[in-house]
Amino acid sequence: MPCFSVTWDYLCPFARTAHEHLATALRAGADWDVHFRFFSLAQAHVPQGGAPVWDQPLTSPGVLAGLAGLVVRERDPEHFLDAHMALFGARHDQALDLRDREVVARALDAAGLDGAGIVEDAAGGWAAQRAQAEHEESVQRWDVFGVPTFISGDKAVFVRLMNRPEGDAKLAETSIERVLDLVDNFADLNEYKFTKIPR
Repeated sequence: MPCFSVTWDYLCPFARTAHEHLATALRAGADWDVHFRFFSLAQAHVPQGGAPVWDQPLTSPGVLAGLAGLVVRERDPEHFLDAHMALFGARHDQALDLRDREVVARALDAAGLDGAGIVEDAAGGWAAQRAQAEHEESVQRWDVFGVPTFISGDKAVFVRLMNRPEGDAKLAETSIERVLDLVDNFADLNEYKFTKIPR
């Protein structure tokens, strides 16, 4: 069974696409052991000497929602994928402001969870400490700079999948398996990017 981690921040559309592939395949029974790691894009862009987002996590872009996702991951893992996709949807389908507690709570309510309770838990302090530790480990251990980054052992690869799976579990699983194969078996390929995107 492949065991790997993937970073997320709900602000990023490419993270949404990759995580939708992951969620679609996992819900259909993909045999993977996936650890979802929150990585703050806002923190990654704090200037040298600037105040870290962890000092004011509830007002920094993307952080409140990230902490809410982390709370569900830790406290109610069976419903994590539902919460995860709901929060991505609030940002990218509905263009809502994820700094707004009510927006985050309503997205979680729509996924069948106790949105207000999760937001309250996310604001309690422990979630920001856990998120900070994960973010800093990602930077220090794997030189992670963005999302989504796939991490397998000592290897970490930033990936952009261009198309959503649209509910196609086979496509989702195949896409992720291709990424994992490159991460684990073809480290010689350091960068691969089309100069034009056919649309």
